[in-house]
Amino acid sequence: MKLAESILVSELANMLGAKLIGDPNVEITHLNEIHKVCKGSLIFVDNEKYYNQAIYSTASAILIDQAVDCPPNKALLVVERPFEAYNNLAKKYLPFTPMSSQISPTAQIGKGTIIEAGAVVGNHVVIGEDCLIRANAVISDYTVIGDRVKIHSNAVIGNDAFYYHLEEDRSYKPWHSIGRVVIEDDVRIGAACTIDRGVSGDTHIGKGCKLDDQVHLGHGVVLGKHCLIAAQTGIAGKTIIQDFVTIYGQVGISKGLVVGEGAVLLAQTGVSKSIPGGKRYMGAPAVEAYSRFKELAAIRRLPELTKTVDQLQKRFKNQDLNPQD
Repeated sequence: MKLAESILVSELANMLGAKLIGDPNVEITHLNEIHKVCKGSLIFVDNEKYYNQAIYSTASAILIDQAVDCPPNKALLVVERPFEAYNNLAKKYLPFTPMSSQISPTAQIGKGTIIEAGAVVGNHVVIGEDCLIRANAVISDYTVIGDRVKIHSNAVIGNDAFYYHLEEDRSYKPWHSIGRVVIEDDVRIGAACTIDRGVSGDTHIGKGCKLDDQVHLGHGVVLGKHCLIAAQTGIAGKTIIQDFVTIYGQVGISKGLVVGEGAVLLAQTGVSKSIPGGKRYMGAPAVEAYSRFKELAAIRRLPELTKTVDQLQKRFKNQDLNPQD
């Protein structure tokens, strides 16, 4: 998330009561996760396994639970509970604001856009021109929607990310979601779709994408342009679907993967690792459809092959011959 105004890391150290190691003049412009950083980012790390990944990333400042060496032009903020400190900052800079009306007075709605009865438009939402938001759809805070977008009934856009921090007592504490959902022009969102906002970045739906009913997109998912996704598909967080991908019904795609441009995923495919574009896939785990069809054809021949083997065994037995000779 980009902050409305930058802040010096020394000011953050005073705010959090943190020990500052490194450059006190580093400017913080973003709050981000360790997986999504840029120059000016503040991130956190509380597991020694990921210290180097965090400290030598492009992030400018790191909330950390131990004092360690700091590279030049960076800053470390040493606190006892880095996640808690990060989460409190997220709540401070993007606090939850309850809805007080069906359509927030802070929402910006373009010319020609229709909002049907029962639809909810949250705080600081931006909707372009000639859109249609059907009855009982929910557009949550900070969502950005382009022109000529159609969102059908009971869709929920911008729900909190399903993303939790594992505590020492094995309980789960939710991250405060500060990302957005961004939907480009000419997108169709089907009835009862659920699209989560990013944890710190954006969930992004490219131009011309068409989503059938009951499709779920997890936090930080990125859809390229002109993707076609059929009903009951679920795509886990941070996965990237490149341009012109077609996904049939009841497909499941795991987190943090890349599905290449022009790929076609047939019904009930389960994708557990990144796959290249330009090919058709099926099955779980997903394999190229041509290979799976060959396997299925071979399986269909098994009864015939088993019968042939039985006949050969009987023939060898009758001739009192060893079939291994």
